[in-house]
Amino acid sequence: MSAIPEELRYTKTHEWLRMMEDGHVEIGITEHAQDMMGDMVFVELPEVGTAVSTGEDCAVVESVKAASDVYAPVGGEIVEVNSELADAPETINQDPYQRGWLFRLRPADPAETGKLLDSAGYERVVAAES
Repeated sequence: MSAIPEELRYTKTHEWLRMMEDGHVEIGITEHAQDMMGDMVFVELPEVGTAVSTGEDCAVVESVKAASDVYAPVGGEIVEVNSELADAPETINQDPYQRGWLFRLRPADPAETGKLLDSAGYERVVAAES
């Protein structure tokens, strides 16, 4: 497994979150998650304008092996989705932390991001699963 980016925050359910300059957050699934799932074949993204609660399933990623829910790391309103994934779900496998982002949201409570795991904490979660 390659290095876990230190600038991101993580969940125990393998989502990552990036703080953006405009106050929104970008969310995707980790390299570990996509590696376990295998080749992505389909992505179902939430609709822009949808309000989600922390821990709520709001997207689905489907691979050749399985389908998996993606949970909102923080609550808020969906402001953008990565529409390129509809035609190229394999982007999640190729570049999970950059081009493979799933959606962006405006957090209801920006302080909530502080409750997420840092890279070292997430690395312990992955190690415990191995």
